[in-house]
Amino acid sequence: MTGARRGFAWMRWIAWTLGALAAALLAVHLWYAAHILWWRAHPVGETSFMAYRMDELRAKRPNAKLQYQWVPYDRISSNLKRAMVAAEDAKFVDHEGFDWEGIQQALEKNQKKGRVVAGGSTITQQLAKNLFLTPSRSYLRKAEEAVITVMLEAMLPKRRILEIYLNVIEWGSGVFGAEAAARRYFGVGARQLSAEQAARLAAMAPNPRFYERNQGAPGLNRKIGIILSRIPSAELP
Repeated sequence: MTGARRGFAWMRWIAWTLGALAAALLAVHLWYAAHILWWRAHPVGETSFMAYRMDELRAKRPNAKLQYQWVPYDRISSNLKRAMVAAEDAKFVDHEGFDWEGIQQALEKNQKKGRVVAGGSTITQQLAKNLFLTPSRSYLRKAEEAVITVMLEAMLPKRRILEIYLNVIEWGSGVFGAEAAARRYFGVGARQLSAEQAARLAAMAPNPRFYERNQGAPGLNRKIGIILSRIPSAELP
């Protein structure tokens, strides 16, 4: 085989490989899109993050079950909606999936501390991760998260994004969603959560399994107080 023919065969192989990768990526994103369209009008049964946690739990307890019950938006206390927006994403109603100013502030904070202490992720970004991805960290995973975030914002109204988020967020070991969290920690339904109870759940959200075991942890009450003060001004979709 001449050098020219070998070069042509090599280029053809590269083109075929890139085409196969592009087709695979398209198939994955069409799969994401199909699920998002279904969730416009149907409850989420299970997320990738739930499945990941379930595998962890069943490795220790084969009969383990998740505490999870979907409830519609109107059956979730407005206190919790406002508390989560105040704590997690104050610009939720205004941005299109990314809070660029928040991301810059998080980068500066991490650089100052010399470690990752802030993420800058919006509610939509967190929902993207919870629905389709795992807790692993890599540039590829962040890229996928960004693509899914754009899809969520394009295909769902803000109110539905918040509704799904409040239903699937982790709030303890095997505890997912507002209804399960309200019953686990306060013995009430998500609709009955008071402002202080909602603020506590919002304060726990960044590290729920730790705070589930350490509800008197230093700093938690301070965070609850800050969130409580912000609840009245939090804007909902």
